Amino acid sequence: MVNWSKENFKEKGLMQGDMVLWMIFLGLCMISIIEVYSASSNMTYSNGAYWEPVMKHGSIVAFGICIAWVMHILPCKLYKLIGLVLVLASFALLIIAYFVGQKNGAARWIPLGPLTFQPSEVAKLGLIMFSAFVFSTFRTKDGVSTFGVRLAAVVIVMILALIAPENLSTAGIIFIVLYLIGFYAQIPMRWLLSIGGVLAGGAILAFIAVYSIPDSVFEKWHQDNVPVLHRAQTWANRIKKGSNLPEDPHDFNITEDIQVTHAKIAVGTCGIFGKGPGNSVERDYLPHADNDFIYAIIIEEGGIFAGGFVMILYLMLLYRSMVIARRCKALFPAYLIMGLALMMVIQAMVNMAVDVGAMPVTGQPLPLISRGGTSTIVNCAYMGIMLSVSRSARKIDEEPEVAKIEEKPKE
Repeated sequence: MVNWSKENFKEKGLMQGDMVLWMIFLGLCMISIIEVYSASSNMTYSNGAYWEPVMKHGSIVAFGICIAWVMHILPCKLYKLIGLVLVLASFALLIIAYFVGQKNGAARWIPLGPLTFQPSEVAKLGLIMFSAFVFSTFRTKDGVSTFGVRLAAVVIVMILALIAPENLSTAGIIFIVLYLIGFYAQIPMRWLLSIGGVLAGGAILAFIAVYSIPDSVFEKWHQDNVPVLHRAQTWANRIKKGSNLPEDPHDFNITEDIQVTHAKIAVGTCGIFGKGPGNSVERDYLPHADNDFIYAIIIEEGGIFAGGFVMILYLMLLYRSMVIARRCKALFPAYLIMGLALMMVIQAMVNMAVDVGAMPVTGQPLPLISRGGTSTIVNCAYMGIMLSVSRSARKIDEEPEVAKIEEKPKE
């Protein structure tokens, strides 16, 4: 009997699930190792160890791929329980990070000897799993029930309230992703409009406050380490810088914001095909060239062509996830894969926008490409879960057609 159903899908073998997702995942990992090797010149120079940065990053990527492989063979329904555990664990870890975790002036990391751990990355994954579980479980004929919306809102607000004071951009991305999941899960429109209205009003008030409160007050809050408001000076500066650019480019102070300046130079001097792999100039001047600003190095070395190719990979990831979500017979895996894909793609787009100067600096890494520890491993876990969903998904719109072919009598 001929199988008329053509899918990029495997039920057996070492690599199960959707082959397109596998290719995108492994392709981004390969790009990561190449670009981290090229962009880590500052670390190489300061440490005196030529291979250490890329070898360390390569080992983290290899470990992340192993994590993804293990997670992709787990049954999808198991992630309902894992999500509940991660939400509770991330809540506790975020509280611990507030008191013992200090890095770059923000309590975002927990020191574990020579390593550091970022609880907000675990919170991202936990909230997506938890929201997918709640939105798929507590439902009425019109969509998510009122109890489901309130339960999800309470948990989300509690977690984001711990993340926002130290990492506002991460909290904002998490909220946008969960809001889109809620829209996809058919949360009643009155709830979506109410939440959107409250957030829009808060944003307007925040902008008014930024331009109304004197800079000396922001500076005092920062120096006195005022709870919640101690990073307000950073947020205000990032907002004001975008509107205070000089009219004459010659008046631009290239020493005031080194990251933004050298990222723009890297992008502006790239050309169509770039300077070639390993020939970046700005990597020697750009802080965090192998992390937050690695996309600028990709464009400088590979040109607009390489930058566009990386962007297409992320968009393909989102599109493929949408296709798999439509094949899911159950709601939970559909919401789960869409939430994970949106988290990765939105974070990637924010990173790209920052690197090309279209947004203020947010400190968001490029998923699966930037050098990192916790973020790399968690993003690999994202891919493992998405592959697990694809492994159990079925393309139900082809099943009736196959049935008709099998039932057709022989002539």
